Amino acid sequence: MSFGQGGPQWGPGTTGGPGGGPTPDWAAMAEASEARTRRRKWLLIGGGALATVGIAAAVAITVVSANSDEPSASNKPASELPTAADIPGASKEAEPSFEATTPPPPPDPKDFISSAKKDKAPLTPEGLFPGSSWRTGERLYKKGPTDSTTKCASVAQAALGSILAKNDCTRLIRASYLRGGIAVTVGVAVFDTSADAAKVKDQVTKGLVDSLSGKGVPAFCRTGVCRGTYNAYGRYAYFTTTGYTSGKDVTTGDTKAYGVGDDLARFAFQRINQRGEAQASAAAEAPQ
Repeated sequence: MSFGQGGPQWGPGTTGGPGGGPTPDWAAMAEASEARTRRRKWLLIGGGALATVGIAAAVAITVVSANSDEPSASNKPASELPTAADIPGASKEAEPSFEATTPPPPPDPKDFISSAKKDKAPLTPEGLFPGSSWRTGERLYKKGPTDSTTKCASVAQAALGSILAKNDCTRLIRASYLRGGIAVTVGVAVFDTSADAAKVKDQVTKGLVDSLSGKGVPAFCRTGVCRGTYNAYGRYAYFTTTGYTSGKDVTTGDTKAYGVGDDLARFAFQRINQRGEAQASAAAEAPQ
């Protein structure tokens, strides 16, 4: 076989090729090659995307797995939530605390009139029975004479005087009041303690404080029958002697005379109690 000069000849438009086979379709081959290249590229991109999704899914699964053992804080009951001290970064310092304080109770007025050690206010007839009269409701009582003595038994009938002396009476203050022909002498006996005054109240069964006349109050209870009362409050025992200025006897059930005597006995109690209240109030206002 002779090849001739330059070897076999083929070229565009010829149908022959080496060995006499068909000539390759280069355009088709190029397109096929390009298509294969494109497919490889998409496979690479797709694979990368799938790998990314797979990693994200794995992370998500890991996070869920890590939190799946316990319910979330938002679903926990308040009793299971961490305290402020358990939260990272929370202050460990205790909150400032203050002791609860309660104001002291006000002083008891009776405490000041139950013992000579606390009952220090001046004690005079005018201080105990002030003014020229006393009114209760519509009833007006005119005040007459007053006096004060440390010899308590000297201004009382014997039965009462002996009890006053036995229990160490230190002073007896008297004041008389008049209303509608009925006169009353109020006597307030002073002791060192409330126990002494209580003994007098319990021991006395008869005997009166002597009536005190003058300054518009006629003599009364010098003769005849008069009514007496006995009581005690704090370190004070107080008495009343009630009678008619006409000398008329006071009889059982005499509501008029009894009413006047009860009014003045209540007045004596009020004045003793007010003495305690005044001292208690002064003590409460004094600087501590």
